[in-house]
Amino acid sequence: MEKEERTAEAAGYEGEITAENLWTVIVSLQGKVFYTSKKLPFTYTVRGGELFTDRRDRSVTRSTFERALEKIRSDPAIKGPKKLNVYGAPYVWAILKTVGAVPSEKEEPKGQG
Repeated sequence: MEKEERTAEAAGYEGEITAENLWTVIVSLQGKVFYTSKKLPFTYTVRGGELFTDRRDRSVTRSTFERALEKIRSDPAIKGPKKLNVYGAPYVWAILKTVGAVPSEKEEPKGQG
């Protein structure tokens, strides 16, 4: 499977991902294909402060992404979506990882997510 580079830089943003600029980056990447830790492809659309994936009927809110980002930055034990303990964790993790908000040392070994 060919993996395209999808980072904050690819979305036209240069610099560190923060709670303030995270949603702007997420909005700019809607419609692109992302992959969960289990390699399931998904796309999403954003309506207001909610993100809707093509794999779920319920939305993931902007505040959920902000909480997940804070958890990732404050807890070194979080190395995959299960530890995030937020709704839509596989999608939240995949998006945060893709935009560069998850440090590479936080990535789980294959088969653990």
